[in-house]
Amino acid sequence: MTAGRTHVEWREWGPAPFEEARSADRPVLLSLTATWCDDCHAMDAETYGEPRIAANVNDGFVPVRVDVDRRPRVRERYNMGGFPSTVFCTPDGRVITGAGYLGPDGMRQVLDSVREAWADRGGDAGTIPRALAGDPTPAGPIDERIEAHLAGQLDEQWDARFGGWGEDAKFPLPRTIEFALKRAPGKAREALRAVAEALYDDGGGFFRYAGNPDWTDPHTEKRLADNAAVVRTFANGYLYTGEESLLDPVVGTREFLVDRLWNGRAFGGSVAPRETDDADGAGPRRDLTAYAGGNAAAAEALLTAVAYTDDEVARDYATRVLETLAGAFITDGVVSHVAPDGDGDADAPEGLLEDHARVIAAFAAARQVLGPDALAVDPLAVARAVADEAIETLQEPGGAFRDGPASGVGLLAEPLRPLDGGIEAADALLDLAALVDVGDPAADHGRGYADAAHDAIAAFAGATSRMGVQVAGYGSVASRLVRPDLVVAVGDGAGSDLHRAALRVADHEAVVVPAASGVPAGVASVRRGTADRDATTPDEVIDAVASLTDRDTGE
Repeated sequence: MTAGRTHVEWREWGPAPFEEARSADRPVLLSLTATWCDDCHAMDAETYGEPRIAANVNDGFVPVRVDVDRRPRVRERYNMGGFPSTVFCTPDGRVITGAGYLGPDGMRQVLDSVREAWADRGGDAGTIPRALAGDPTPAGPIDERIEAHLAGQLDEQWDARFGGWGEDAKFPLPRTIEFALKRAPGKAREALRAVAEALYDDGGGFFRYAGNPDWTDPHTEKRLADNAAVVRTFANGYLYTGEESLLDPVVGTREFLVDRLWNGRAFGGSVAPRETDDADGAGPRRDLTAYAGGNAAAAEALLTAVAYTDDEVARDYATRVLETLAGAFITDGVVSHVAPDGDGDADAPEGLLEDHARVIAAFAAARQVLGPDALAVDPLAVARAVADEAIETLQEPGGAFRDGPASGVGLLAEPLRPLDGGIEAADALLDLAALVDVGDPAADHGRGYADAAHDAIAAFAGATSRMGVQVAGYGSVASRLVRPDLVVAVGDGAGSDLHRAALRVADHEAVVVPAASGVPAGVASVRRGTADRDATTPDEVIDAVASLTDRDTGE
């Protein structure tokens, strides 16, 4: 395959180029790029487009081009701190050396260096990164100290001058803000304002991050998964604060997703920086490939907005995405990263943790917001099938989840247990456990999902003291495991007054179940642990929630 503006004879990721490298006794050159990455396109033009460099690469290496959105497991194993990533490895995938962007002079030097290392040491020149060593995760007990530590980090790592967390580049950190909504609401509001002012584009959508501590130098690419996470956070911010201004970027981003990323079946993956034009003059270049995890996150975010605002456009597109996921991406509980029948990639990855976690969360949200009958499929059945598959195939005996199947070329067979993915999976599994248990709490049918969530969080609890605000979502899930969730089971269907009141209780971790079996019509059963109160009006729902303090839980 030949990429645009280069003379390099790129191969696709897969077994073939590694076999070729082994047969030819050559190193592999991995070029990790993204459609939205301007530096990647610049390196194509300035470095790989230089004929002598291209000839050097073609003659001495087996060059492989990897789209990091299409191949997230390759991205996580070979990422050199950003994109492009330029990685040299042995035919068995071990890393010889790597860098980010390389101009022509830098590339010439690295090519010569790798040639020498290969000539001197051959395959012994490569190493396996430490994160893939297979060491046990730092397990420990789950208790209230986890939440307390991470709540303390909200203060310790807060940037009092510019707002937000961190001293270098500023990222939106949506799960950190959601954690802060309960533990440091003032900082959460200030962080939301900073993100809106610095990263929200007046044309709709959020930029990826700001390059400077003062929130300047925004990197203006827009990725679906990032936008989905931030939209959910702004909607939850509105739930807590009632500030109407927080809904403006929610609506604007929903319009951006529909106008710029809808491909007729689902949402595409990204829009490149706004100063980069498509060849057709339609604005910045777009990747309209639909990825499972990004679309699931978008559906959940849109449903979060629907829960608090009755946004009918958001409802419509969330429903359409969920139908596409169920019909084109999920087979017997296995989620394909890219729809197998839609994008021409017969070797598309499947069974990835991130995709499974987000699909579980999206269909659990659908059961809560839309009810059991709004889709052509039972949302709870889809969530359970995907969860069962993830637990069976991805959760290890120690509790941690792997990022995907324990197989593949290069370093894909090496175990990677991402903390972020484990957090998302555990959070979604707790929602699912509560939903499953509503019909008959005494039967405890959701215990398997709750146990899996517990084990996933416990697998890293021994490292709590080293965790910072970037993984504050870990504290959110740990707190749900220590204290019972608020669950509101509504006898009436989705859209009823009791259901809408339950959704708008100021607790974004609450689980709401419309059309709940075993609950009479006209009643909402408000439960926390073993304590429960019945309500028959929206005001009584609010009063019942307020009455169920921790001392009432019976825990």
